[in-house]
Amino acid sequence: MHQPEQLFTRFNTQIDGVALPEKFTFPFYYQPHPLCVLAAEQLQAHLSHQTDWQHDFGLTGHQDGIGKMFGVLLVRSPKGELGFFSAFSGKIADQNLLPGFVPPVFDMLAEESFFHADLAEITKLNDQVKQLQANPKLHALQQQLAQYQCDYQQTEQTQRELMIKGRAERKQQRKHAEQNLAGDELNLALDDLAKQSVAEKNVLKYLKQEWDQKIADVSNQLNELTNHIDSIKQQRKHGSNQLQNKLFEQYRFYNIRKDEKSLKAIFAPTTSPTPPAGAGECAAPKLLHFAFKHGYTPLALAEFWWGVSPKSEIRQHKQYYPSCNSKCQPILGHMLSGMEVDDNPLEENWAEDKELQILYSDDAMVVVNKPSGLLSVPGKTISDSAYTRLQALYPDVEGPFVIHRLDMATSGLLVFALTRRANKSLQKQFISRSVKKRYVALLEGEVSAQSGDIDLPMRGDPEDRPRQLVCEQHGKPAKTHWQLIETIDKRSKLYMYPLTGRTHQLRVHCAHHLGLNMPMVGDVLYGNKADRLHLHAERLEIDHPYSKERMTFQVDAEF
Repeated sequence: MHQPEQLFTRFNTQIDGVALPEKFTFPFYYQPHPLCVLAAEQLQAHLSHQTDWQHDFGLTGHQDGIGKMFGVLLVRSPKGELGFFSAFSGKIADQNLLPGFVPPVFDMLAEESFFHADLAEITKLNDQVKQLQANPKLHALQQQLAQYQCDYQQTEQTQRELMIKGRAERKQQRKHAEQNLAGDELNLALDDLAKQSVAEKNVLKYLKQEWDQKIADVSNQLNELTNHIDSIKQQRKHGSNQLQNKLFEQYRFYNIRKDEKSLKAIFAPTTSPTPPAGAGECAAPKLLHFAFKHGYTPLALAEFWWGVSPKSEIRQHKQYYPSCNSKCQPILGHMLSGMEVDDNPLEENWAEDKELQILYSDDAMVVVNKPSGLLSVPGKTISDSAYTRLQALYPDVEGPFVIHRLDMATSGLLVFALTRRANKSLQKQFISRSVKKRYVALLEGEVSAQSGDIDLPMRGDPEDRPRQLVCEQHGKPAKTHWQLIETIDKRSKLYMYPLTGRTHQLRVHCAHHLGLNMPMVGDVLYGNKADRLHLHAERLEIDHPYSKERMTFQVDAEF
């Protein structure tokens, strides 16, 4: 039994002058509260010096190090004292439990857990499958079947070629007989040729029957073995599903009202009713559940990355990151119900009072300067967008048609077609990449070169949309050229030229450790929150859809 007072950590610095948060943190978009920053720094100091356990976070340059997400939860104890709890996501040092950290919601590794016994049964079935698959007879039959099928194809092909040759010879013989014979002699000759044709067809027929029987004999022997393997696989699958459902029921989460829900119940009404792997193992649900269970009042939350950056995700040492969407959003939605939580900034119209500046307009197209915070097209909860504003301004045109988009937080140049003809021409230019685009970005750090190229393939993160991943195996090509403009107060201002058009391409190429390894200022997805995302689509070169005249538009960045 984990005593909460033993895991309740008091601040080792003076906090009397720091105001408490008015509402609890909205975990999917936040700036860490100053007290959470102090708690995180205290935990980080502990991680740097503790000797109770060993885990290679990759901070000493080891290639095989594994970084981890940690979380701190600012709480008020039942006695009214301020402090915090700490947690880590998943396992560390192959353990669920470590000194000073809150326990998992359900400890599947505990000796008394059903997990060990059920997993042992599944492992036993898995071993049986491996053993049967390694049977030399299975391999020999598979090879024999493949050889028989190959031999039959070759033999059949040879016979068919003989038949084609025989058919051609008989055709000539038939023609010769018809020219030189008559009466019974001709009939006998034609009858003999017909019998030869039937005989050749019978050879093919009996050949097929012979090989079908040989192949069937081997297939039947092989099926006996594979059906047995499939039967055990089905048992393994059934056992795995049962174990999974047991685990889903054991992971039960409180909220502040002590309402309890299992993982299965939490995910049931979602579009993905089967909880993803690792759901409930993240730091945030662990922390909140432990606090609710023991009567502590949660005040604020922060999660940070500790260790070497992973290969795909954008995670940098000591940087704060929001909770993930696919795993944590449904769980935290239940856990935070009944609490006063900060508003979701992504549901606010950041650009309600901002002007959409029209730079150019004719009967074919319109070019606008989109302010930061305005959507390019309507979203799920916000209808205001560059597109809907143009619809209102141009009610009598065939369009407007959306040609390309900018992220809501990105400002700059957008072009819309007003007619179908213009839309077809502009779309073709974007697809063929004859359109030239230049962005300006401000980065958190100083780049060491004057220019460079980034080639990191990308794909969407299936577990945490809208974030993107760098992925060599499944990613689509993504290439960017950049040039340094100037360095200001240890920040780098760059020109950026996307040679491809992947979602979040410039943001990921800047923030990823294999790219420039420094996020853009204000990039809340891949870096830290600021007044805005410092990314601006500054320059756009296109051919006019009607006249084909090359046109250049430019609007300087405001940051």
